[in-house]
Amino acid sequence: ILNNELAPGYSALEQELGERLGVSRTPVRAAMQRLQDEGLVETRPRHGMRVKPMSPDDVREVHELTCCLEVMAAEKLASRGLDADSPEIAELQQATDDMEACLERDDLEGWAEADRRFHRAILEHCGNQRLARIGRSVSEQCQRVRMVTLRLRKDLHNSAFDHKAVVEAILRH
Repeated sequence: ILNNELAPGYSALEQELGERLGVSRTPVRAAMQRLQDEGLVETRPRHGMRVKPMSPDDVREVHELTCCLEVMAAEKLASRGLDADSPEIAELQQATDDMEACLERDDLEGWAEADRRFHRAILEHCGNQRLARIGRSVSEQCQRVRMVTLRLRKDLHNSAFDHKAVVEAILRH
């Protein structure tokens, strides 16, 4: 669902999903409950599940929440006083380099993966485990937005530049 392999509107019965995933219906049912709690699917008795579409409000809300959490995480990461040779900064720089390389090859899925790694690294290295845990949950929803809107974006080249500016700001503390 997050990578749009099961697109909005996709429907399946528990048994079909179990066969597809090679598991029994019990873990499928538990997973469907969790996905429903997260707002990704709706379950219907005797009809299985359906992947929910994303509304403009869903996209806006995920974006707003992501901005709040990642700004705080970047601020905390910057306050750690890392230098350019630190593994955390190297991870961020590698993600931005990968983003640029993917754009040169017109590899949008690769760009999306590098973008996901960049944002995840900010959360993981911020030094606040609760912020990182909540951020991971929102990051999963952001991945879905990223993949659904990937081919609609016109600003991907500016995105790599903006990500490098974030790394520079973190280095300046």
